[in-house]
Amino acid sequence: MSAQTVTIDSLGAQGDGIVHGEDGPLFVGFALPGETVAIARVKNQGTIMSITVPSPDRVEPPCRHFGPDGKGGTCGGCTLQHLAAPAYRDYKRALVVAALKSKGIDVPVGDLVEAHPGERRRVVFAARRTEKDLLIGFNQAESHHIVAIEECPIASPGILASLEALRRIGLAAAVGSEPFRIGVLETLSGLDVAIDGLKSVGDKQRRAITDTMVGLRGVARVSLNGEIVLEPRRPLVDFGGVNVSPPPGAFAQATLPAEEAMARLTIEHIGKAKRIADLFAGTGTFSLRLARIGQVHAVESDDKAVKALDQAARNTQGLKAVTVEKRDLFRRPLMTQELKVYDAVVFDPPRAGAEAQCRELVRSTVKKIVAISCNPLTLARDLSILIEGGYRITSVTPIDQFLWTSHVEVVATLVKG
Repeated sequence: MSAQTVTIDSLGAQGDGIVHGEDGPLFVGFALPGETVAIARVKNQGTIMSITVPSPDRVEPPCRHFGPDGKGGTCGGCTLQHLAAPAYRDYKRALVVAALKSKGIDVPVGDLVEAHPGERRRVVFAARRTEKDLLIGFNQAESHHIVAIEECPIASPGILASLEALRRIGLAAAVGSEPFRIGVLETLSGLDVAIDGLKSVGDKQRRAITDTMVGLRGVARVSLNGEIVLEPRRPLVDFGGVNVSPPPGAFAQATLPAEEAMARLTIEHIGKAKRIADLFAGTGTFSLRLARIGQVHAVESDDKAVKALDQAARNTQGLKAVTVEKRDLFRRPLMTQELKVYDAVVFDPPRAGAEAQCRELVRSTVKKIVAISCNPLTLARDLSILIEGGYRITSVTPIDQFLWTSHVEVVATLVKG
């Protein structure tokens, strides 16, 4: 370890300050461009000891757990609470611009659709049983150390108000001192609590959870490693007026405002398409909204998600026909011949993107595409394939739903020719 004083050149893709030196980049957490800071250096990582010249964009973090000297421990959930809002918005938009330019795509990128404190309806806590209690919080950055949280400005008030209930449920489920995860989704009927990562699950834990749930309010369901233990009420989420009961631990967009922004952009672009394919459909975030416009074929690899989507469509009046298909689109994308019946395609893949599917789309006659992604780099790759195949980008919109982090969602719309 060595001590030195450095001036930060830029803000990196993970939210670290970067110094570009002769021996390569030096990464300094919680530092901002233009700042002069004294650091303790280990290889290419620096830890701030003091700030000599602060950035005019530096602001006071709203959470006690943030930063290298967080009063409640250094939580690894957020990385950018110290960056003023205008600079933060510019930074997130710039991540998308840079990703597109890395593939030679130079198109206008819209303003960031902003996220706000208290909007996160889906949170995954880290937990571990101690000698006296349950430690519940978030991991410190690049560490297995769990920082017990006393506040969390990004999480919804409903989740924060239930921390004690979550602690009690987690304590009932815990075996020994092995770490595990407590996923929480705020639904219309209460919290959907999904406990995962426990190596052993037995009847003793199930009974303990059942006993703990007596008298607890606000919890709709508890599951252990995907198995429902108790479900006082079916968890329900609303996709544009269609209620869906998701399977335990199912993917859901982290915030409702971001989901609604994505859906609005998708619907506006799709227009009056009569036949639509929704690929990587999940439990129907977009499929069920699009079914008010035209016939929808929803494709998803997770069997339980497919069944939840299908059941919701069958039980909702006023929708056009919705068909579902369980299919691994990474191994078996919809082929050109299969795509010929669709006017529009929507895809929202995991971080790996939809490369194989895009290579089929470019040989198709699909007129409109909406590409939704949580990874600007793989999206840029996929868009470059579509552009080379004759599609034209009509809009790119960055959307924030992971407040004060470097993660950014993107919705890109394309037309053929």
